[in-house]
Formats: sequence, structure tokens, C-alpha cells
Amino acid sequence: MAGSPVKLESLGWDARWEGEFAKFRETNLTPARVATEDKHHYTVVGEPGECLAVIAGKMFHQRQSNAGFPKVGDWVAVAPQPGESKVVIHHVLPRRTTVARKVPGREVEEQLLAVNVDKAFVVQALDATFNLRRLERFLVMIREGGAEPVVILNKADLCEDVDARLAETQQAAGAALVIVVSAKTRLGIGQLRERITPGQTVVFIGTSGVGKSSLINRLCGEEVQPTIEVRASDSKGRHSTTWRELIPLPCGGLVIDTPGMREFHMWMAGDGADEAFPDIAELAVRCHFRNCSHTTEKRCALKEAVEAGQLPRERVESFLKLQRELDYMTEERRQHTYMARKRQTKISQNAYDQSRQRPGGWEETDRLQ
Repeated sequence: MAGSPVKLESLGWDARWEGEFAKFRETNLTPARVATEDKHHYTVVGEPGECLAVIAGKMFHQRQSNAGFPKVGDWVAVAPQPGESKVVIHHVLPRRTTVARKVPGREVEEQLLAVNVDKAFVVQALDATFNLRRLERFLVMIREGGAEPVVILNKADLCEDVDARLAETQQAAGAALVIVVSAKTRLGIGQLRERITPGQTVVFIGTSGVGKSSLINRLCGEEVQPTIEVRASDSKGRHSTTWRELIPLPCGGLVIDTPGMREFHMWMAGDGADEAFPDIAELAVRCHFRNCSHTTEKRCALKEAVEAGQLPRERVESFLKLQRELDYMTEERRQHTYMARKRQTKISQNAYDQSRQRPGGWEETDRLQ
């Protein structure tokens, strides 16, 4: 390892992480945190400093999915290589929190956007891209992954009625804090900075062009992330961030910037949906039927609340749409797991059959006996 010494506590290390790592110290491994990821090459930061890292061969072959690879924000157990400046990653410590989605396309696989974050800042721009339904999707997955969501309404300088947008967002955000900011005028940057304490890790997520990198630059006090102007015609942005990176902040916290996402497919959610829609979860228990689908049943508390003007129809429709999508993904994952096990069983059976037919194999041994 090379570079200036770094205290693990400044990276978020605590007694709980130390307890998780205790078994690895017996094998002379060292803790480090993943700062950048480029395919299967990494930069990690630990007590001896910053250095390049690669994955151990055993770890590479034993992973069950791409989610098993180290991600930015992971704590890992590394071993230095004699005579080399890089280290080898042997283990990934269990993750405390995750922010995930289904990979874009037809594949049924999880894509981790951030790991081991304390807070997830969901950035929405107060321009033509403002979308409460997209915000609800982000909040479901953040709640499910265990991080604390904070909603950031950026570009307040472009909005004619900030108070109206704020009221709409607060209703959609449930219990999540909502902060109005402007990276251009610095409005709300102090309030945003106060939400990040020393040793905490936060992640900025949102679509392209909402101003995530600009906000990080304001928090850092310098241009650490590239920015690109959005198109004036439709407020759509282009990706300025092309990879994930763990960035230390002057306040003592750490931030992970993520590339903008055009698609955000749901992966899975248990309690996350109820936590993101607390108003609907509270009303749903009052429905006459325990398994109410909130569509055609009579004495449905959600339908009655909509008719009485107590609940926006769009919010209920969004909730039901997300539930259908989650149910679909649950069935897709079940089918995917079944087919994977079936293929593995077939491979094992073929290997068994071939071993019996080889000279000196089981079949040959049985004949000689």
C-alpha cells in the first residue's frame, strides 16, 4: 500500500465494523474501503493509504451474482502483495444498507447503486423533469435497503411556485425530509451540509441533469465533479458522472455520486413500500376485506379516501402500479431461480454420468469388483 495514512474512523469505521472484521485479523488481512470501481479493478483506502486492488481468484469464482463483487462503499479485507504496490481483496464485509434496482433490459438481476450509506439524497429538479411518481419509486427502494431518504428539490431558481412544489413533494415523500436548494444560488446548501455528520456516508441519486454533481461541488467547495448544462428545450440532461466514487467532504462525511439513471426498474420490496407510502399503509388496514386489492371491492378505505378528497387519486394509482410491478418481479425471480437450479442439476448429473463412463471411473470400478 502507498499514500498518506488514513484513519479508518474518518471513513466510517466503528466498533460494529471492527467486530465484523475480527475473524480476518487472525489471518493478517487489513480493512479498507472501496473508493472507486472500474470493472474488476478498484481503488481502496485504508490505514496505510490509498492503493489499487484486484479480486482474489477464489472470490471471483465463488460469487453467485454480480452483486457479490465489491462495490463503492464496501468494507473489504485485503492482503498486500510482496514487491507490488497493489493489494488483493479476499472478502467483502456484510453490507448494512443497499440501494438497488433491476438491471436495465430483460435480465433478472440486481444492480447495486450504492452500499453502506447512511442517507440517500434523492435529487429532483424543479424544472420540466419534476416527477413525483419517479420520486416514489426511489423512496420505495431506499426504504427497502435500510438507508434514510432525504428529498432534495434542486434548481429552485427555475421554479415560479416553489411553495406549491414543496407541498406536493412533502405529501409524496411521507416521513422523509424535503429540502429546497439551488446549486446555482447556493440556497439551502448550508441546510444540506448540516444533514451530513462526520463519518457518515451519503449518496446522491436521480436522473441525468438534476444537478447531483453540482451539489457535490458546492458541498466540497471546489469543482471535484464534472458538470454539463441540460438542454433548454426539454430540461433533459446528459451523464456528467460516468462512474461511482467515494468522495471525502470538508465536513468530515463522505459522499457517493452516481451516474444519472434514465430507467429505474423495481427490484424487490418488503416493508419498503409501506414505509414509502405511510398514508396508504395506514388507510389500507381499515379496508373491509383483509386481502383488498383496492380496485373493485366495496368498503375499500383507499377508494373512500380518494372520493372524499383526502388522498390524491394519482398517488393511489402509483402505489397500485408499483405493487403490480413488485409482484411481477417476485414471480420473475422465482422462475429465474427455478431455472438456474434446474440447469445446475443437469450439469451435475452430466458430470456424474461422465465420471462413471471414464476408465477408472465408478462404472469401471464396479465392473472390476
